[in-house]
Amino acid sequence: MHILITGGAGFIGSHLAEHHLAKGDSVTAVDDLSTGSLEVFSGFDRSRLFFETADILTWQGLESAVAKADRIYHMAAVVGMFRVLKEPIEVTRVNVLGTERLLESVSKRDHLPELVVTSSSSVYGHTASEELIEGIDLVYAPEKGGLTAYALSKLTNEVQAMAYRQIHSLPVSIPRLFNAVGPRQSGNYGFVLPRFIKQALSGLPLTVYGDGTQTRSFCDVRDTVAALDMLVGEPESWGIPVNVGNPREITILDLARMVIERSGSNSSIEFIPFEQGYGSQFWQITQRRPSVELLQRLTPFQHVWTLEKTIDDLITRNRVNVVPDGRLL
Repeated sequence: MHILITGGAGFIGSHLAEHHLAKGDSVTAVDDLSTGSLEVFSGFDRSRLFFETADILTWQGLESAVAKADRIYHMAAVVGMFRVLKEPIEVTRVNVLGTERLLESVSKRDHLPELVVTSSSSVYGHTASEELIEGIDLVYAPEKGGLTAYALSKLTNEVQAMAYRQIHSLPVSIPRLFNAVGPRQSGNYGFVLPRFIKQALSGLPLTVYGDGTQTRSFCDVRDTVAALDMLVGEPESWGIPVNVGNPREITILDLARMVIERSGSNSSIEFIPFEQGYGSQFWQITQRRPSVELLQRLTPFQHVWTLEKTIDDLITRNRVNVVPDGRLL
């Protein structure tokens, strides 16, 4: 197969490229490099990997790339807590208009490629439920600010994908991704686990926002991409949102403690008020635990990576970048 990945130099995009290259597929990756980096392709087989630097909204090669693709993963989006809060206009521009342009381009093809339009756990907004199931009512409170604009942009992506499925019969899957973690993820944009590991290996305090009792469910990116591959290949999944993540919950404070313990670090834990880290308008979501029953009913997917295994792998990978005085290169 020939695979097209928008946002292909990003964290998940680069793992999708690696996954499909390992299967013998060829890959075209496009990215504007606003948060992605060509360094993610270090060690890849470049004989079957083609890369273009471009904005999804203005990329002149979109039509020809879509025409050659057997499958498309649409990962291009403004992501990361810090960037989303800082660039609300860019969130709408890229996430909504970029998705519309891609869907329109795909709909014009005689041979329709399989398509993944990625959504996010953020679409659940301020829904109060211990377990997030695809069919529950979604609740938004714009006055609570923060991630509401991002959440609505991803919900709009779902609506766009479903509309093109209905009108043009696009074979499109709509995964709602929950906190993917793993190699090559940067802590620069608000992602917590790479930040904790960098701090622990440098002997710095691990910075926990709030009191750390908020919970998250982390899924290794290698499990995430395996699930996406299975999901888009299953016609029963086309046109409906499906959670992709790991239902295991952990508090952010316990995550910090786990990183310190497994790295053998002497780091302390430092608590920082949310308003100091994210601004006075930020409203913290206290829980994000997915039900993956639908995913496992539609596909043979099973998790391979535990959180402990992922953390140990990241610690091992990052130790080689630590210089003698404890700083990370």
